[in-house]
Amino acid sequence: MPDGPLSLPARLYLLAWDTNTTEVTGAAGLPHLVRAGALTELAQRGLLVDEDGIATPADMDSLTGDAALDGLLELVRESRPHRWRTWVTLHARVTLDAVREQLTAEGYLRAQKKRVLGVFPSVEHVLAQAAVVDALREEARQVLEGPVSVADVSGRDAAVVALAAAAELRTLVPGKDRKRHHARVAELTERSGAAAPALRKIVTEVQTAVTASLTAAAVATGD
Repeated sequence: MPDGPLSLPARLYLLAWDTNTTEVTGAAGLPHLVRAGALTELAQRGLLVDEDGIATPADMDSLTGDAALDGLLELVRESRPHRWRTWVTLHARVTLDAVREQLTAEGYLRAQKKRVLGVFPSVEHVLAQAAVVDALREEARQVLEGPVSVADVSGRDAAVVALAAAAELRTLVPGKDRKRHHARVAELTERSGAAAPALRKIVTEVQTAVTASLTAAAVATGD
């Protein structure tokens, strides 16, 4: 995937868009997927560390310059301690909203005013750069399917695909392909946390929490 200003959670949000229907897929679990991406990026940057299973700020001052990531850092700093899996779901929509506003400000999305029931004002976000999303998806598919060795994939790119697969993001991993990619996804998960044993533990726990939240959402909706 190209180096650029897009954070890991922003990439995951864009990958959820189906450019054929111009709709977001997996909307029920999207806040948890985006939050998982933010947690993973902060852990990969060394700004969140693991202390006996607790997501813990490395210090009280460091910032990334990314509003969504820094907002999550501040939230963790100001809250009582929680495990990683709790942070995947706790106030997850706050991170989703921040990422969406960033992408709108940067021109990837467009905000359209509308009225609910013809009366109540509301804002709907639509995809403005489908070509960018198609390019991100093609690059993610190359990471998922090869032929590049997992060892040659960056930790960030590995995390994008591993988390998208954990969330069963249909735009990247259709249901019929999940079993076929199981081994590759496991290798990408390992690659996501390759920098240190503690990071590997974090990535695995966050990924597991995403899958669990998806299952819970499916039960709640009767899917």
